[in-house]
Amino acid sequence: MKPPPYNEEMREIIDGIITGSTMLAGRNHGALIVLQRFDDLTKYAHTGVLMDTIVTPETLLQIFYPNTPLHDGAVIIAEGRIKAAACIMPLSSRNVLDKTPSRQMGLRHRAALGISEMNDSVTIVISEESGTISLAYDGKITRDISPERLRATLTDFYKIPEQHSFWERLWKFLSYTVKKLFGKM
Repeated sequence: MKPPPYNEEMREIIDGIITGSTMLAGRNHGALIVLQRFDDLTKYAHTGVLMDTIVTPETLLQIFYPNTPLHDGAVIIAEGRIKAAACIMPLSSRNVLDKTPSRQMGLRHRAALGISEMNDSVTIVISEESGTISLAYDGKITRDISPERLRATLTDFYKIPEQHSFWERLWKFLSYTVKKLFGKM
């Protein structure tokens, strides 16, 4: 599976996620938003309620509104759409979160870290206690990130890599190899 290409549509999706996350954080509504990259998340989507709807801040606010049927669990966004809500994520078995000051990270953070240990997804977690936004990827969690940093990170994850001709790639490879073998010239 390929992540959706970074184009105008992906920019709008990222904008919706950022706006929704910021609004949820401002209201101290907890949330867990898992974004698929290359690894398939279908088995996790089937643990929740399948949806297949567009990504908008309003949809995210509605899903994570407290005490509604879909607010517990994770939302999975794949191929530019909300594929499922109320999904169950694997919990991290590492005790890294127990060592945080005042145990400020709870079950959502353990789930964000757990899914990031299992695949290459990117997970946004919003704390209902503090209203902070955190990001989990590759078995690591970064706490209290700004909407600007979140936007930059998501943009990097979903941008289209530059396309180069075979000859440009060959030249780059040979130049790199020569520099490694003989030092800088």
